[in-house]
Amino acid sequence: MTRSEPLRLAILISGRGSNMAAIARACAEGRIDARVDLVVSERPGAAGLETARALGIDTRTAPWPGAAGREQFERDLAAVLAAARPQLIVLAGFMRILSRQFVEARAGRILNIHPSLLPDYRGLHTHRRVLEAGDRVHGASVHFVTAELDGGPVILQSRVAIRPDDTEDALSARVQATEHIIYPRVIGWLADGRLAWRDGRPWLDGEPLEAPVVEDFP
Repeated sequence: MTRSEPLRLAILISGRGSNMAAIARACAEGRIDARVDLVVSERPGAAGLETARALGIDTRTAPWPGAAGREQFERDLAAVLAAARPQLIVLAGFMRILSRQFVEARAGRILNIHPSLLPDYRGLHTHRRVLEAGDRVHGASVHFVTAELDGGPVILQSRVAIRPDDTEDALSARVQATEHIIYPRVIGWLADGRLAWRDGRPWLDGEPLEAPVVEDFP
């Protein structure tokens, strides 16, 4: 299915924004039928904001006031997003947990990428935990966001073999390189109408997605 205009994206970041930059470049190069209209961070000094501006993307901040001010933060964030009218919200290294109310109001319109083969290793420090466990494979997962932390339906996973001499940094770099491939790919599926959220679940190519698509990388 061909869209009449590119899929409008707002990307939320907290740090360097490497996935944001990969998505923005995929859009600019015409590899996916989408457009990044806005990049938002809760950290005014996030390096990714400068990267976004260098790419010609509008940026905004919605500063995090601390856990006690979470409701006001989400109202501020919602107002920033509403002004941009994105069709899809993309979490790319965004380190704040969004409330059930915020997520459910936007069901099927928020994506996240997590550096593990979900449902394994939810939360932080995934590369370290995988190495400590002696696992043989690792990877990343693109999923729809639900109220359950890192628990939404997974769409696409990258899988890499863990090498005997892998360090946390080396493994992280290799997994992140795959993230820059699979995240734009999933957004492209949405933009092309191949992927949809229907009846509370993802559908791919007209069928319910019962298990994530898995791609192996070196």
